[in-house]
Amino acid sequence: MWLQILVFFITFFIMEFMAWFSHKYIMHGFLWNLHADHHKKDHDSWFERNDAFFIFYAVVSIAFFLLWQKGILSIGLAIGLGIFAYGLAYFMVHDIFIHQRFKWFRNANNVYSRAVRRAHKMHHKHTGKEDGECFGMLLVPFKYFKK
Repeated sequence: MWLQILVFFITFFIMEFMAWFSHKYIMHGFLWNLHADHHKKDHDSWFERNDAFFIFYAVVSIAFFLLWQKGILSIGLAIGLGIFAYGLAYFMVHDIFIHQRFKWFRNANNVYSRAVRRAHKMHHKHTGKEDGECFGMLLVPFKYFKK
């Protein structure tokens, strides 16, 4: 049981690195065509092509659930839940809190929430795929905590 809990938390924290890596080198790299609409202020739809990345990680999470269910990987459930939990946290912070796809958490105004907003604003300051900064989500560089 303790191994499962440990693997869950390790997976959750590794996903922050995976989000940073895939955002910097994949989304702002060879799959920019899927991510570019996210950097535009004018959208044709509530959905963005960028949402395909959520689908990818959901499929990976489900694959680990299936590996666990089939008895192939005993820690598959913990890994799948860790990926799912990170995806949920990412969705809550990025899509709901920052981009206000749903009008929740509008009044959050603590040190961390201001830092997250500043960092993401700096990321979106760059509308092209080059010269970006702040590719992570939950771990914010210290400089964004300062006024």
